[in-house]
Amino acid sequence: MPTETIADRVGRVHSRIAAACRRSGRTADDVTLVAVTKGMAPELVREAFEAGIRHFGENRVQEAEAKLRALADVRGGSTWHMVGHLQSNKVKGAIALFDIIHSVDSLHLAETISQRAPVPVPVFLELNLAAESTKFGFSLHDLPGAYAAMAELPRLDVVGLMTVAPPAQRAEDVRPIFQRLREEARLLGLRGLSMGMSDDFEVAIEEGATHVRIGRAIFGERQR
Repeated sequence: MPTETIADRVGRVHSRIAAACRRSGRTADDVTLVAVTKGMAPELVREAFEAGIRHFGENRVQEAEAKLRALADVRGGSTWHMVGHLQSNKVKGAIALFDIIHSVDSLHLAETISQRAPVPVPVFLELNLAAESTKFGFSLHDLPGAYAAMAELPRLDVVGLMTVAPPAQRAEDVRPIFQRLREEARLLGLRGLSMGMSDDFEVAIEEGATHVRIGRAIFGERQR
């Protein structure tokens, strides 16, 4: 059998996104596909770009910096998303590399971004809805007060909420997590919902995701 290409996988993911949108009365234009390139070589990222991907996500500032040096020809025509945990001492580098940050998980981090940014930075606030000890993010209790404080910060544009659903046997099992994120965003008057990964993005789209972060379904298993 012929080897499946990244272009093949991208096409299949787009088809699944479109089907999920139809089921929920939305259009595929409502959803931004962010291809997560953690652990993937620059040539694979370029292959995804050639297959039509224009939004890319990275988990670490250092890896993104090295990768983007090798992808100077791609950088100008693409948008880069910081999707992993961001330490305060990495903010300056992140602002220089990324167009949008999905993982603001503390008021201190938000304040640091605001202080360091020369222009407004679009951000998502990360929620740890399942209260998992291994994950970062605001609790539901802390979110309203933190958001109110962030709304006063200059050069910080809160566009929505983000979450990483816990592991589950079936994608359907995490639907309540996505429903809760949607409701919290509604209460705050936010439209952006960064939720859904390779195993559960269709359910996330049915529950209103505006950004899905997909790695394995596009690139296969990580190289490292």
